[in-house]
Amino acid sequence: MTNYTLRNKFSKIICNPDFLGTLQKNTRDHFEQDFSEIANSMILKLCEHVGTDNIKTYGESLAQVLWLMGVEPRPDALGRVNKVEPVPLEELGRPRVDVVVNCSGVFRDLFINQMNLLDRAVKMVAELNEPADMNFVRKHALEQAEKLGVTVRDAATRIFSNASGSYSTNISLAVENSSWESEQQLQEMYLKCKSFAFDSDTPGTGMKEKREVFEMALATADATFQNLDSSEISLTDVSHYFDSDPTKLVQSLRTDKKQVSSYIADTTTANAQVRTLSETVRLDARTKMLNPKWYEGMLRSGYEGVREIEKKLTNTMGWSATSGQVDNWVYEEANSTFIADEAMQKRLLETNPNSFRKLVQTFLEANGRGYWETSEENLEKLRQLYAEVEDKIEGIDRT
Repeated sequence: MTNYTLRNKFSKIICNPDFLGTLQKNTRDHFEQDFSEIANSMILKLCEHVGTDNIKTYGESLAQVLWLMGVEPRPDALGRVNKVEPVPLEELGRPRVDVVVNCSGVFRDLFINQMNLLDRAVKMVAELNEPADMNFVRKHALEQAEKLGVTVRDAATRIFSNASGSYSTNISLAVENSSWESEQQLQEMYLKCKSFAFDSDTPGTGMKEKREVFEMALATADATFQNLDSSEISLTDVSHYFDSDPTKLVQSLRTDKKQVSSYIADTTTANAQVRTLSETVRLDARTKMLNPKWYEGMLRSGYEGVREIEKKLTNTMGWSATSGQVDNWVYEEANSTFIADEAMQKRLLETNPNSFRKLVQTFLEANGRGYWETSEENLEKLRQLYAEVEDKIEGIDRT
């Protein structure tokens, strides 16, 4: 991966070889270890939460897409990367991985040239005259071209995002407002919003809806993958992460209904690591929501701090809905921390009764949707507590 990114001294320190020359090698080694058995296809999400993720990592995620496909970028005389070349299979030493790229709306707006580069790379790899078992981009494109009655180049559509002017799947809003009936409804929202393709062969035409191609590409995926490059924003700090997660959707689209693997690359420190999504959610719960130093710090912030605690739990349930990668103990320990402790209950209620009500509601909802198994005693206490909080907010005194 060393040759894939061009960086300068203004990059963040853990990604800057001038300060830390071994990072790129470490990251590459982690990839090769964790993905050594994945030789089919995967989904890689390119997310820009504030429009700077890909800027401050200097194209880390773009490098990963190109590396998985076995393609190298080639800069021009001015150092601009505007062309790519395939790495020979003999040099690559492994099959080319088919990658479906799910770009956020902000990424689409900021990095249109990079989307063009990625799309040209996919189409180039699909047209290489190589054995199908060594080039899964070509293998899947040939199969999809035959089914759809289109050219291989048209079938090799892998760069997707929202429609122009759209920036979300609205799954996060549905979860936040408890306005969804089933996981299938959330998956349909994802497909409706994320099935717009970029086509480098028709520049200037904007994003075109290609849902059938999108679904066929997703159905071949063995894994989902996403980068986490900031220690300031974790998986449950914001809803955007689960809003664009297709883990359960991919399983439902696969003909064998096999559960797909889901990975997170943590490059928040120099010790870059690739973890499973479930491992990352557990780590996030331990270091933040269930960490006394974190939640006591939030409570010192007062009203907004309680809202942040509630938001953590809601976003955790969002991950249950889209990926199913949240362990039961996360909800159980959160209940023990914020509900079973009566002194904590009182602090939360007095500081922000509305967010506390939503916290209680989310526990009940998590149980009702099958994400949390707990005792009937805990559930009855939550129901009673919800009624009491409702009365307090409404100003009803039942004494």
